[in-house]
Amino acid sequence: MHFMKTGGAALALILTATVGAATQVGEKAPDFSLADSHGKTRTLSSFKGKFVVLEWTNHKCPFVEKHYGSGNLQSLQKEATGKGVVWLSVISSAPGKQGHVSAAQANELTAARDAVPTAVLLDPSGDVGRRYEAKTTPHLFIIAPDGTLIYKGGIDSVPSADPADIAKAKPYVKTALSEALAGKPVSEPVTRPYG
Repeated sequence: MHFMKTGGAALALILTATVGAATQVGEKAPDFSLADSHGKTRTLSSFKGKFVVLEWTNHKCPFVEKHYGSGNLQSLQKEATGKGVVWLSVISSAPGKQGHVSAAQANELTAARDAVPTAVLLDPSGDVGRRYEAKTTPHLFIIAPDGTLIYKGGIDSVPSADPADIAKAKPYVKTALSEALAGKPVSEPVTRPYG
């Protein structure tokens, strides 16, 4: 009987570790269902057959401010969506915490910044953020048309809040998207996110 209890506990621990493990590049990206800032429910699986970018964002983060204030993120969004990529900005800030916004505020931010994501998704419980282990903003993920995660990491290589550093940074996301859209493997599929 003692073996059964220990074995059961060990199995439960293994299953918990497996379920809680971060999605790795080359694995199927976790599906999700979230309301967007216009009240429409969006699921990752509904975009099967398209490249999808998930961009975790917090408008109060100085690193997010750097990339939106300079127009860098808007430029990436325009270029990607112009090529048929689905760009989903995800806000995982809980009510009462830094970066939390209502749907109306999210729409105001999108308009004020001239941002052009396909949709802004609201994840106030943080459940989807935890599934992807999105811990910084901006933190970006690229999913292939077959649902496989092909990139996760930072927007670029220079972890600073200074917009002047964008020009000298290696543009990880831009490069990864260009390679993927050209049918090539992503040369740097995992990079260090910062924020």
